[in-house]
Amino acid sequence: MFELIPFDRHIRSAASFDPFRVLDEMDRRLMTSVPAVTAFRTDVLDTGDAFKLECELPGFKKEDIKLDVENDCLTISAERKAETKDEKENYVKRERIYGSFTRCFDVSGINVDGIEASYTDGMLNVTLPKKAAEIPASRRLEIK
Repeated sequence: MFELIPFDRHIRSAASFDPFRVLDEMDRRLMTSVPAVTAFRTDVLDTGDAFKLECELPGFKKEDIKLDVENDCLTISAERKAETKDEKENYVKRERIYGSFTRCFDVSGINVDGIEASYTDGMLNVTLPKKAAEIPASRRLEIK
């Protein structure tokens, strides 16, 4: 069973035992092996007239993903519920994460009414059209 859970053997040897090294190694392994629980990876592309978000959301159903716009903030959230079974499983280690995943994006320069989203094969694609550039109105003032 212990072969399934990786652990550096050189850390356990008495000759090179350093408690700070053990803690640093544990911290490094924890931060690199466990994905972020509250966020998901997103690429942002500028196509000139719009921004495109490509969000990785593998394993989600389209119904579990929500997009909300409020106060110039686009919030993308997804929830994965843990599967409950009647039979008791004897897991050695569980790495699949269940819970809420959320990201917020500033949409202050975006035409909010034109936002479109699609979800295919674990990728959420959101198109955010930019607002048309406003040319400041000019006028000639009369001298009195």
